[in-house]
Amino acid sequence: MSTDSYHHIAKRPATKAPVVFTFHGTGGDERQFTGLVEQILPEAGFVSPRGDVSEQGANRFFRRKAEGVYDMEDLAARTSKMIGFIRAHREANPDTPIYGLGYSNGANILASVLFEAPELFNRVVLMHPLVPWTPQPNAAIRSLDLLVTAGRRDPICPLAQTEALVRYFKEQGAAVQLELHDGGHDVPQQEVHAISGFLAQSA
Repeated sequence: MSTDSYHHIAKRPATKAPVVFTFHGTGGDERQFTGLVEQILPEAGFVSPRGDVSEQGANRFFRRKAEGVYDMEDLAARTSKMIGFIRAHREANPDTPIYGLGYSNGANILASVLFEAPELFNRVVLMHPLVPWTPQPNAAIRSLDLLVTAGRRDPICPLAQTEALVRYFKEQGAAVQLELHDGGHDVPQQEVHAISGFLAQSA
């Protein structure tokens, strides 16, 4: 798969700094989180793809049939494509730590990638993910360092499903942290602070 299989923006990292893949939410674009990465890790590089599915003009990474009801065949195909895109960029940055950060729909495609190819990432932030299916076990997930963030009153991503996803990662042996706030699908400063601390910590 080519490094250009998605429309994206990218920045080269400084020596020994990580590359952070960012994945926007529904209706966002490739610039949604690059400023946050530059704020947290100014020497890091980034690769930020734009979702290639349009839902009434809103960018997404895969199709859905309704809120929380995914087109699983499309998700499988888009996941395979995204794995190829990430792998191509990883190969272009040998011996570089690779981080991932995704929000909402971006967190969902990132989680789907992790279920299939966890070796692509060293550290991952899943912001408000919604995984309404039970992933297959994958022992390779134990190598991951994960932060999951969510709102206790999120109407889009129910807390019970967030907690089920965290349990899944723990059962695979991953090092996973859960950061909750009392809001909904918003991203308050408390959440940003937790993400900053997680991404900036020493390897």
